[in-house]
Amino acid sequence: MSRINWPRLLKAGLGGLALKPADFWALTPAELMLMLGVGGGDAPLTRDRLNALIAAFPDDEKG
Repeated sequence: MSRINWPRLLKAGLGGLALKPADFWALTPAELMLMLGVGGGDAPLTRDRLNALIAAFPDDEKG
C-alpha cells in the first residue's frame, strides 16, 4: 500500500496552489514539496554563520 496521501496532495496542488492537472502531474516530488513549503533546503543564513564566512573569506584589497 502506498504511503502517499494522494487525496491530500491533489487538494493541496489543485486547490491550494491552483495548479492545472497537467502541471501538477509534471512536477517532481521535490518541486511540489518546495511549492508547498515543505522542507525548503538549507536554513537561513544567521549572523554567526555570516561572520564565520567573513572570517574564512576576507575581502582582499589586492585582488
